[in-house]
Amino acid sequence: MKNLINKYIWILLGLITSSSVLAQVPDLIFDIEKPKKQIVIPQTLYGVFFEDINFGADGGLYAELLKNRSFEFKQNLMGWKTFGNVSLRNDGPFNNNPHYVHLAPTANEWRQTGLQNEGFCGIGIHKDATYRFSVWARTTGNSEKETIAIELGDLGEDTWGQAFCSAKITIDSPEWKKYTVELTSPKSSEKSFFRLFLESDGEIDLEHLSLFPKDTWKGRDNGLRKDLVQALYDLKPGVFRFPGGCIVEGTDLETRYQWKETIGPVENRPLNENRWQFTFKYRFFPDYYQTNGLGFYEYFLLAEDLKAEPLPVVNCGLICQYMAKHESEHAQIDELDPYIQDALDLIEFANGDTTSTWGKKRAELGHPQPFNLKYIGIGNEQWGKEYVDRLKLFVKAIRSAYPDIKIVGSSGPKPDGEEFEYLWPEMKKLKVDLVDEHFYKDENWFLKAADRYDSYDRKAPKVFAGEYACHASTYGRNHFQAALYEAAFMTGIERNADVVEMATYAPLFAHLEAWQWRPDLIWFNNLNVVRTSSFYVQQLFSHYKGTEVLKLTIDGVPVTGKEEQNGLYASAVWDEQNKCYIIKVVNISNNKQTIKLNFKKKALLGDFADATRITLAATNPRLENSITQPDAIMPKVESISLQNISSPTIESNANSLQIYILHIKH
Repeated sequence: MKNLINKYIWILLGLITSSSVLAQVPDLIFDIEKPKKQIVIPQTLYGVFFEDINFGADGGLYAELLKNRSFEFKQNLMGWKTFGNVSLRNDGPFNNNPHYVHLAPTANEWRQTGLQNEGFCGIGIHKDATYRFSVWARTTGNSEKETIAIELGDLGEDTWGQAFCSAKITIDSPEWKKYTVELTSPKSSEKSFFRLFLESDGEIDLEHLSLFPKDTWKGRDNGLRKDLVQALYDLKPGVFRFPGGCIVEGTDLETRYQWKETIGPVENRPLNENRWQFTFKYRFFPDYYQTNGLGFYEYFLLAEDLKAEPLPVVNCGLICQYMAKHESEHAQIDELDPYIQDALDLIEFANGDTTSTWGKKRAELGHPQPFNLKYIGIGNEQWGKEYVDRLKLFVKAIRSAYPDIKIVGSSGPKPDGEEFEYLWPEMKKLKVDLVDEHFYKDENWFLKAADRYDSYDRKAPKVFAGEYACHASTYGRNHFQAALYEAAFMTGIERNADVVEMATYAPLFAHLEAWQWRPDLIWFNNLNVVRTSSFYVQQLFSHYKGTEVLKLTIDGVPVTGKEEQNGLYASAVWDEQNKCYIIKVVNISNNKQTIKLNFKKKALLGDFADATRITLAATNPRLENSITQPDAIMPKVESISLQNISSPTIESNANSLQIYILHIKH
């Protein structure tokens, strides 16, 4: 009993001590003023970067539900099970996708002929949703009409039948023709299968079998998964970079990303190997390909839908330099003309009038108005003299033909080191408009990097922080602490909006059962979406970026987590449209802190009409949003009253991101 009493005494003393420590944290004063030179915040400051990694396109954003729909994977029937009398042929109607299947009856009427598709980790089907199946088909032999039956089913069904919805299609022509039918599901199933039977006695050929939800984003055919696009839309991104990333480079020149192969009729877009299929042996997916159903036209449409500036990236004649063993694997300097022409043609595709070659092609796809492209990226994470020599030629050609287009160069794959130090001066010499910096670093790096851009050259090219994420020591988990440290870093991006023109977290998407890399901004399975705490950090910074940077300091020093600043990081902006001050405070300490806001000029202060506080915090720094608890970490919005109108006081909660919005009376 005595030991138990002593134990409780120590607990009580610990609580008293903690309270004393909390009470001893001194009040801090944030001095807020307008800088001598106005810093206007670019609309592009916070955006999104898409790369087809983690099954982000096929099996993810691209709403196609059937895997290997045109039988063009290197193992032509990968993703399919065949039964009965099925054979593969390769003289089909689409020259880029020549393979198709021939179905014929079996000698025994009890033996069924048909196909079954596994989808992407199964096929996700929602209750009461309608799905559109299409197929290119023809009859063969003497019969004029043949019948196929299609069905969606679940192997786990505890009933007499595995299928839960079905339909039939009559094939009525010996010529290749597209057939379509719709199915409405009576139930939800995350792990459905698609099955097709030959129902009649004749023979048929089938090509490009496709299954889409009817309710895609904006109801488009060949469309995008609605809930995933909604998540992007809710971010309010200012820029949308695509299509990568390392897939732009390819493993070799043959598998580099070529935008011209991704437009036109979807059934004739050639397949491309996805380099993330094999890059990580420990996360190996031999069935990961790019059908290019999600192509450059769809990317531009998505950027337009998101009201974000499109930023396409093109190959510069270099393959992935990590993978290349010899310089000869790259396109040589005297072989670059087609690569440069592809970049020029891309700009024309986006911006050219309908009388131009590529502007006409855009119009034929359904978009006669230009996409108003302003940026283009040349190469991804490239480095060394071989990159600079190639980039020079691209810059010269683009400047000559399209002087208003902003060119994005590379600083290599790391935020420092030999290649980084070599490339920045070269980018200045070439006078590119932006330099793409990438950093996948640990917690300590992000906490120390909040002042990274304070000392950057204001006359140099702007920065595009094109790929970044806090890779926590707990093997890249998307827990709250990592997101909090990203927020601390982002206050430095915001403070230096005259240097950083755009910033995008990476990667964007990841399938919970088929990922190669983490952390990622948005996770999903076949039915549901998980917005991570990092997602909410990005969303809050984007929604409340303001229009003008304000100078915010403690004793004349930016608030960047210095020892005497009690673990605080902060930035402040003015929002001209909404007539409010926005103050972002990241507190990585275990203490709640009181902060006085000192507006250096009373004219700056004005009369406050009301105030709002948004808090992003977690009960545990290792807490993550998940499929079972998607809303474990969510922003909390509340109205607050300011304690002192002439010198407002705010409080910063321990281990939190808090945004204070102080509205001025009009």
